Amino acid sequence: MIEAIIVEDEKKSRELLDKLVQKNCPGVSVVGLADTVESGVALIRKLKPRLVFLDIEMPDGTGFDLLKAVQDQHFDVIFTTASDRYAINAIKYSALDYLLKPIDSEELKAAVKKIEEKASADNNMESLKFLLQNFRKNDEQYTRITLPTGNAYEIIQVKDIIRCEADGNYTNFFLSDKRKMIVTMGLKHYEDLLPPTDFFRIHNHHLVNVNHVSRVLKEDGGYAVMSDGSKIEISRRKKDSFLDRIHNL
Repeated sequence: MIEAIIVEDEKKSRELLDKLVQKNCPGVSVVGLADTVESGVALIRKLKPRLVFLDIEMPDGTGFDLLKAVQDQHFDVIFTTASDRYAINAIKYSALDYLLKPIDSEELKAAVKKIEEKASADNNMESLKFLLQNFRKNDEQYTRITLPTGNAYEIIQVKDIIRCEADGNYTNFFLSDKRKMIVTMGLKHYEDLLPPTDFFRIHNHHLVNVNHVSRVLKEDGGYAVMSDGSKIEISRRKKDSFLDRIHNL
C-alpha cells in the first residue's frame, strides 16, 4: 500500500481529491491532509509518505517552495493545478506528472498507476531537483530535458537530440553522442513540448532537430539526411513547410 498525503489550500478541492483517491486508487492510502506549505512540510517530515499530491499555488508560497524545504526526503509527486502555463511546462520538461483541476478520475488512475509501477521514489528525486532549477525561467526555453526510460530518468541537453522516432506508445531518441534512448512517452508529447523553432515533424513517425539536418535529398519525394547519417523520409504534405524552415535557418 502506498501512503500518500494531499497538500491543497482549498478545502473542497482537498476533500474531493481525497474521495477520488479512495474511490479510484485502491493501492493508495491517504494518511494526511495539509493546506499550506508550512503544514505540508511538517506532515512530510512526520509521516514520510511515498506519494504527495501537491497544489502549486498556496497562501504562504508555492508547491515548489515546499519541495525546496524537503529535498532531503524521498517521495513521488503528482502536482495538481487549475492552470499555470509556466509551471506545467517546467513539470513536463522534468518528466513529472500533473493533474489539471477539476481532476478527472481516469487521469488520476493513470498517474497513480505510473507511481505503483515504480520500484521506489529514489530516481524521482533527480527530476525534482531538475524541476526546481528550471521553474519559471523567464525565457521559458529549457536547455535540458528529463527523459523517463523505464526505471530511470535521463537528463540530457536539448541541442544533443538529433531526432525522435515513434514506436507505438514509446519514443526512440537518437542523440549526438550516438546513444539511443527508449522513452516511455509518445511522440506527440515531445512534438508539443520541444521548441518548435528547432524541431519539426517531417513524417508521422519522425520529429527532427532542424539544426542537425545535413542535407535534403530530392529523390523519391524527399529525404532529410541527419548529422548521424540517418536518412528520414519527408512527408509529401510537410515537404514545402519543411523546406521553408530549413531555408530560414
